Amino acid sequence: MIHQITILFIGAAEIMVILLIVVLVFGADKLPEIARGLGKGMRQLKDASNDIKQEVTKSAKENNILDKDVTKNVQEEIDKIKDDLEDFTGSLKRNK
Repeated sequence: MIHQITILFIGAAEIMVILLIVVLVFGADKLPEIARGLGKGMRQLKDASNDIKQEVTKSAKENNILDKDVTKNVQEEIDKIKDDLEDFTGSLKRNK
């Protein structure tokens, strides 16, 4: 059995064609610079999203919005509902 690499519904052949076009347009000597720039951009985006997440969490803690007891109770209720659904659907599932 042959396994193909699929990323975002793009096969290996399509990725190779895209890479060939990138090499033809920018040249092989510019690829490391482009990759470095993309890496820095992705790192900055990740850092910015982490900063936003920390600010939201900090603000929630300051305003007493973040209540672990409430989230724990909600999670327990969700788990109970999941168990009830599994019990109900267990009798409806087909045996293969």
